[in-house]
Amino acid sequence: MSSEPAEPGFLGPYRAGADAFRRRLAGHMRRPGFELLVAEAVRPSGATVLTACAYGFPVRGTGPWWQGLDGYLPANLVRVAASGKLFAVAGVLVDRRVRTQDLTREWNLARRLQKRLLEDHIGALGVTLVDHLDVDTYQALLAWGWRCPPAEGGGPSRFAPRRLLVLR
Repeated sequence: MSSEPAEPGFLGPYRAGADAFRRRLAGHMRRPGFELLVAEAVRPSGATVLTACAYGFPVRGTGPWWQGLDGYLPANLVRVAASGKLFAVAGVLVDRRVRTQDLTREWNLARRLQKRLLEDHIGALGVTLVDHLDVDTYQALLAWGWRCPPAEGGGPSRFAPRRLLVLR
């Protein structure tokens, strides 16, 4: 999950994040079933601008998306993935304000985008991965309705590089 993109020509810390987001997006676009939603706004000048986006794709129980979680996936998620009912919300790009204000409100833009991605996949369970060290994103996702799956057989290791979250 990412926060606001860098302004063109800005070479500060957000630039590296924006470049990394674009690289991930370009790789994910090649996945079968890839979907991208965008939110736009019209400025007072009449110009239409991109304000947010969310994207994802169906995932199975094996493959590179799960890298680093081998042995930590709950058996019930592996079964759901095998049935074709697992949809990865792989990226949500929203303004920093959306990540810090009104997180629990149903009208929050990030919440609406991720919910809309899942609506086209009736009965699908949303999954996402977040780096263990990215506490801000983890807390925002929890506020947007994501939950940690119930632990099975000891649950995920605190040494796993990423956390798995689910959204119904």
